[in-house]
Amino acid sequence: MTGSSRGALTPQKRSGGAQENAHHHFGLAHDLAMIMSRRRTLSLLGGGGSALLLTGCSGDGASTPTPTPTPTSTSTGTSGGSGSSGGSGSSGSGECVSYSEETNGPYPADGSNTANGAVANVLINSGIVRSDMRSSFNGLTGTAPGVDVELTITLSNVNDSCAALAGYAIYIWHCDAEGHYSVYDLDDENYLRAVGVTDSNGQVTFTTIFPGCYSGRWPHIHFEVYESLNEATHYSNRILCSQMAMPADESSYVYSVSSDYTGSASNFSRITIASDNVFGDNSSAEIEAQTLIMEGDATNGYTANVTVGLAV
Repeated sequence: MTGSSRGALTPQKRSGGAQENAHHHFGLAHDLAMIMSRRRTLSLLGGGGSALLLTGCSGDGASTPTPTPTPTSTSTGTSGGSGSSGGSGSSGSGECVSYSEETNGPYPADGSNTANGAVANVLINSGIVRSDMRSSFNGLTGTAPGVDVELTITLSNVNDSCAALAGYAIYIWHCDAEGHYSVYDLDDENYLRAVGVTDSNGQVTFTTIFPGCYSGRWPHIHFEVYESLNEATHYSNRILCSQMAMPADESSYVYSVSSDYTGSASNFSRITIASDNVFGDNSSAEIEAQTLIMEGDATNGYTANVTVGLAV
């Protein structure tokens, strides 16, 4: 997309006034990493309207080697600088923490801004309610390459002993393996975007890919929570907008072995969760809650779990 079309975007601000970098391809120099120990682990039950024209941008860096098998790993969810391949498992209390409000960024496609001169809102498009978000929908046909991730989100009420919140809609989106966002950065693609509804256990599962790391941001997944599927048609109806952080060890490993993640290893080496302009001002408890717990490997894919605490 041209520089002028990027300038037309009007990203939303997060609470506290900080704003996600609207030009994610510009790098930031970052200081020494602060590695946070995971103090707890979440206990889970497991398991508009017109076609949008898109253009591309990507982070800098050389391509990475071809994937090779690695032993299954279990992430502790530790957030910090570059990690080793695979983490070690841990267990914890299973308490839920209220998620902090974060920016939806410049690429939400939730009706809050425009792309290529038209309102960008995939929430009103046929096919957005789905579990597998790797492919485009509503007449578009592309599929995002990358390491598979099966992500289960558990929505809990922090005001009611972490009781399950059933029937809520969650809209989730993130960049592809090279740091591109569909609808804004890519021509004729709307992949890596989906809506799901929580079941009686407060859970919803999406099949996606491990997001890439673009310059200036810790690897992350965006999401919005709505009280019901009927409400999930426009950002103004959301009751929470936030982001999930990818674990350090898994990020470092995936970016080092998968050739799909061009530039991610280089970008990741220059960012820490402490210097990130979204996660950096959160408390350690908030970052703990926001960091995915992952098991698996880059060859066979990962499973990921997170509990989102909501005060209702």
